[in-house]
Amino acid sequence: MTTSDATTGAEEPTAQLLGPVEIRQLAEKLGVTPTKKLGQNFVHDPNTVRRIVAAADLTDEDHVVEVGPGLGSLTLALLDTAAKVTAVEIDPRLAAELPATVAWRAPDFADRLTVVERDALKVAPGDLGEPTALVANLPYNVSVPVLLHLLATFPSIRRVLVMVQAEVADRLAADPGSKVYGVPSVKAAFYGEVRRAGAIGKNVFWPAPNIESGLVRIDRFAEGEAPWPIDDATRRQVFPVVDAAFAQRRKTLRAALSGHYGSGAAAEEALQSAGIDPRLRGEKLDVADFVRLAGVGVDR
Repeated sequence: MTTSDATTGAEEPTAQLLGPVEIRQLAEKLGVTPTKKLGQNFVHDPNTVRRIVAAADLTDEDHVVEVGPGLGSLTLALLDTAAKVTAVEIDPRLAAELPATVAWRAPDFADRLTVVERDALKVAPGDLGEPTALVANLPYNVSVPVLLHLLATFPSIRRVLVMVQAEVADRLAADPGSKVYGVPSVKAAFYGEVRRAGAIGKNVFWPAPNIESGLVRIDRFAEGEAPWPIDDATRRQVFPVVDAAFAQRRKTLRAALSGHYGSGAAAEEALQSAGIDPRLRGEKLDVADFVRLAGVGVDR
């Protein structure tokens, strides 16, 4: 399929996206039945994948990593826009078929695709090159661990646009003091600005899930402009404090952090040194508070 370039009159190739008919044909061909274990729900609505790509603000210079490409609905739309797409797929049948689907629906873009058959939670530095963006319909059962693992492993990722369960999207983008603010909220905010980027209904999936979905966008702090060091050493200091503060979220920080610091008195001393009221609960602290409490300098 092609579209006309108004400036030159030339025909520009575009990908033919997958609809419900093509999704069912591919699934039948492969003998694939979506499984809850792998968090599989296949998007069959072209307008939805176009919307996801548009919300990610991709350019023709981006190298996108997509986790859980499934039958290729979003992959095709990404190939239509980005310079390169690395698709990480744990299901060997789906991983093997994806290049054939691209050759069928987007032959002009086949050389832009790399498929990595692997568990996304086990990819290591260097496995995917240096992706600049993460755009994915994340497997719902492991969405937050996968998101945080990729952000930690690939500092080259500057932008994230992911589809997750609506309640997970709410937690990731929650502000301090919210009832759903917690560990995912703080850890995502450690890397950059997090916001909800839209809602997705049930009927764009096959099979239709029992829950609504949401889009979350993360714009990573620019190098040299981050309010704290975005590196492994800082993360290893900060994240255990976050985990301890929310492990018993009804307790005051003095009590919740007593195990982490060795005693209630030591926790109180650390909190006071960081300018934090020991009587507060973890949900009242923003990520800058946690960074400061972990003993890392914050310029903010």
